[in-house]
Amino acid sequence: MKLKRVVVTGLGAVTPLGNDVKTTWEALINGVSGAGPITLFDASKFKTHFACEVKGFDPNEHLDRKEARKMDRYAQLGIVAAQEAMADSGINKENTNLDRVGVVFSSGIGGLGTFEQEVGNYFQHEDLGPRLNPFFIPKMISDIAAGHISIMYGLRGPNFGTVSACASSTNGLISAFDLIRLGKVDAMVTGGAEAAVTISGVGGFNAMNALSTRNDSPETASRPFSGSRDGFVIGEGGVCLVLEELEHALARGAHIYAEIVGGGASGDAYHLTASHPDGLGAILVMKNALADAKMQPSDIDYVNVHGTSTPVGDPSEVKAIKEVFGDDAYKLNVSSTKSMTGHMLGAAGAIEALACVLAVQNDIVPPTINHEPGDDDPEIDYNLNFTFNKAQKREVRAALSNTFGFGGHNACIIVKKFEK
Repeated sequence: MKLKRVVVTGLGAVTPLGNDVKTTWEALINGVSGAGPITLFDASKFKTHFACEVKGFDPNEHLDRKEARKMDRYAQLGIVAAQEAMADSGINKENTNLDRVGVVFSSGIGGLGTFEQEVGNYFQHEDLGPRLNPFFIPKMISDIAAGHISIMYGLRGPNFGTVSACASSTNGLISAFDLIRLGKVDAMVTGGAEAAVTISGVGGFNAMNALSTRNDSPETASRPFSGSRDGFVIGEGGVCLVLEELEHALARGAHIYAEIVGGGASGDAYHLTASHPDGLGAILVMKNALADAKMQPSDIDYVNVHGTSTPVGDPSEVKAIKEVFGDDAYKLNVSSTKSMTGHMLGAAGAIEALACVLAVQNDIVPPTINHEPGDDDPEIDYNLNFTFNKAQKREVRAALSNTFGFGGHNACIIVKKFEK
């Protein structure tokens, strides 16, 4: 069976850097940090007082007020990103059979804020008996953003969410990619959303000592590959990509950003929260993605790393890159856009896929910000080009994006310049 080719025809984003794709991309290539003091709740009791929040977002500007009240913040962020991506793609019932358009929209945690609110309300008023909101469950569950998007646009193809912690939306992208190339659908709306800047989100990650506590300088706290890194910066947002079968896209005259050419997955089989110190799962997932794309390591120009700014994770990913790419590792540009967006958890794969698509289209690699001269880690090989502090213009024929999640979930996709 000859597999179909899959291209990207629509993009949407609501991120800590901007509430649309244009603003987000400009911030990425200009090295802007999205971190600042937490405003969504009083974080003064916690060790970490800052996050990468979405700013100036009013769901009522984009959604019917009554409908918005039925959605958790994570779903609102994802749906608004999907609105931008769908408008960008131009897909509608006049030019596309909507029975053959599906949705895979992912979240690692789902409606954490809703869960906190409803359970808190119950215990506060338990003397009155059960008083839970009838929308509690539909607001909270991590697949519901996909359901809302399907209903909003009448998309009757496959409809689901994937949950694999911080690899969720990359696994979702791979599922969407596979459905199209196997000929089961003509297009898929895919991406991820997360809104875990909440009491239990920040408190829980603080309890694990996973978050940076650089409260005196939030904007410099996410510093992947630097010796003084002390944990990740939690972020939130929603990002959407519309993937489409090539001939279908060409027939309707769609704008094509790039082509998705491969995806891979693997398991660390090592630890609940820590990556394998030798990067074994990361090595395997990149090799699997390259094999799926029928590409050699030398075909890749840019790797958007998982790069969370944690003491254990960063060195192991560097080891994996060196193992997979060999001498070609030193010809790559490597960068962690989490230095700017923070770690958007289940939406991380989607924002990093978007960054790869735009890097390929525009021949520019966004930087890894916040590295200071001499702030080195002896476990990291600084002969690699980490694109520190300033975007770099270069030909980007193909880009590879890594995402790794708690539980040892690893996922990787490869994006390539589109050529007929």
